[in-house]
Amino acid sequence: MTHPTDHRDPTRRALLQGGTLLLLLGAHQIARGASIVAVRVWPADEYTRVTIESDGELVAKPLFVPDPPRLAVDIEGIELNPTLRQLVGSVLSDDPFISGVRVGQFTPTVVRLVLDLKQPALPQVFTLKPVANYQNRLVLDLYPTKAIDPLAELIAQRLSDDALARGAQQAAKAAVAPDPLGELIALQARKAPAPRPAALPAPPTVAATAPKPDATATDRLIIIALDPGHGGEDPGAIGPNGTREKDVVLQIAHRLRERINATTLNGPRGQQAMRAYLTRDADFFVPLQVRVQKARRVQADLFVSIHADAFFTPQARGASVFALSESGASSTAARWMADKENKADLVGGLNMGAKDSQVQRALLDMSTTAQINDSLKLGGALLGEIGNVGKLHKPRVEQAGFAVLKAPDIPSVLIETAFISNPEEEALLTSEAYQEQLADAVMRGIERYFAKNPPLSRNRPL
Repeated sequence: MTHPTDHRDPTRRALLQGGTLLLLLGAHQIARGASIVAVRVWPADEYTRVTIESDGELVAKPLFVPDPPRLAVDIEGIELNPTLRQLVGSVLSDDPFISGVRVGQFTPTVVRLVLDLKQPALPQVFTLKPVANYQNRLVLDLYPTKAIDPLAELIAQRLSDDALARGAQQAAKAAVAPDPLGELIALQARKAPAPRPAALPAPPTVAATAPKPDATATDRLIIIALDPGHGGEDPGAIGPNGTREKDVVLQIAHRLRERINATTLNGPRGQQAMRAYLTRDADFFVPLQVRVQKARRVQADLFVSIHADAFFTPQARGASVFALSESGASSTAARWMADKENKADLVGGLNMGAKDSQVQRALLDMSTTAQINDSLKLGGALLGEIGNVGKLHKPRVEQAGFAVLKAPDIPSVLIETAFISNPEEEALLTSEAYQEQLADAVMRGIERYFAKNPPLSRNRPL
């Protein structure tokens, strides 16, 4: 997992805390406005994000140059300071998009930032207001010109796995010690003239009307969308010892992915392979409605969002499972939890000016009674298994208006694995043994659900 470089200006922060900044700055510097207090780079295959944090609002004018590809951004009203210079060394060599960074004082009041790119990109440049622990942020997002097709990737992975399995079988056969007598018999058979085949009787007429075997019976790929919460700019809840929610839930999702990918279900349609799809497989931010869209794009059979709970006091403990509610929340705590999780877009940094974002959000707000009922069944199966490996916060599936559970056609649940704000459960969440046990429990819950609710057929087989 890749962590961003986070550079801050400790001298300036200390002066701000001491209240002496005004005495040390001249009038022209005060009038000039904002200063850069932190820079961060979040590289990922889906997109790379550069965040420039400042103690005042920034005005930026971007210009994309296609040949060679680069993004130039003029930031007005600031002077180049050491913190902003740190951005030059913050880009890793394996960044999928950025090959280098140049920054300089273009005019006395304008800093020019140039991102040299490895490939053509679709840039988005926008600003964010202060929220949570962040001050003003200027965000530079670099998206690929051609988006990756996640469903095609899943199918390709499966075909690759099948090819590897066939190769292993052939290698095993080739490794068997030769049989000299068998080789002699085979040699004699090749030398002897082949006998004339006898005429075969005509097949019975009933064979012409016999049903053909279902070619897709073993080709139906069961897809489980795993959604590690938060990521990138949004760390989620932070435990008393500094454990970040976004890190532990991604680790749990990776463990669960291994189990899902190694599982084949035996159902009424024959053997059905399973495949996990992660809405994020690294440390980057994904907006809530995009998480839902990703699950629908791969035609997921289930959607499981993985989180770690937090509360104001360290005494709260235990795992919970949530489903969507058609009306009000099932409890005050469930409503509070949904409100907290639904603010992830503000912290993570959603470009509210992006075209059609509000339309897409509205289209996903069409949950059905059938989806919620199936989600409650899934939640009950998961809760029963999770309760075998740890304490439960509530003995039943809770319901509230979680934005991330609003896929109208996919049973969707949100698991709060434990309270990261509880020191004992924070230690559990960082424990490899507990993560393994939890992944096993969720896997058993998914299998229990499918045992009573076999996957439905799709519009097109996989």
